[in-house]
Amino acid sequence: MTSPHALSVAMLLADARLPGGGHAHSASLEPALLGGLPEAAVPAWMTGRATTVSLVEAGTAVVTAHLLRAGAPAALHDVVQAWAARTPSPALRDAARLLGRGYLRVARSLWPTDPAVRAAVAREAAHGPLPRAVVLGAVAAATGLAPADVVRLTVYDDAQTAASAFLKLAPCDPLVPARWVLDACAAAEEHVPLVAACTTPEEIPASGAPQTEGWAQAHALTNQRLFRA
Repeated sequence: MTSPHALSVAMLLADARLPGGGHAHSASLEPALLGGLPEAAVPAWMTGRATTVSLVEAGTAVVTAHLLRAGAPAALHDVVQAWAARTPSPALRDAARLLGRGYLRVARSLWPTDPAVRAAVAREAAHGPLPRAVVLGAVAAATGLAPADVVRLTVYDDAQTAASAFLKLAPCDPLVPARWVLDACAAAEEHVPLVAACTTPEEIPASGAPQTEGWAQAHALTNQRLFRA
């Protein structure tokens, strides 16, 4: 049986119609708007996120894929620890693990016998839900996604999630946030080679966004919200 091209896998993972649970999240946009971010500042916020938080997620996925391809599933512990250290907000860590559960369900269904996916499933069974970035890394290892494509996919998915959420939070012409997505991806492009070259947990970018962390914590305490995070 012929395997799908890695680009086809990337398009599948970037498709909002994939039943992974991402529709319940706003990529931290709702917390930001409720926290006082002006709507006019959303494009700049998305660009800033693409060059900070998204790169932490991308680096985590790239390192996970590298280690699983190298046959070192025990190193997932160190990857998860490195990711958690770079994601100090408990609310954001919880949201990432919920997304990870949805992604792992997809991986178990589509690539059930692949060693990388089986390693992620075993890790979850022993230690609880994995963050989405780690599961994405396992899928990348299973399907042959190139590191640079993993970085671009992560940045795009995060930006597109925020753009889709914006249309529900502040309806406008859908082509307006589409431009913001492209601008965010363009801003991250210069970082792609460096993040794609990461091979150890220590090399995962540590470019956090403290204000985003604070907004996420406040958002987790309110019951007047459209998205989980």
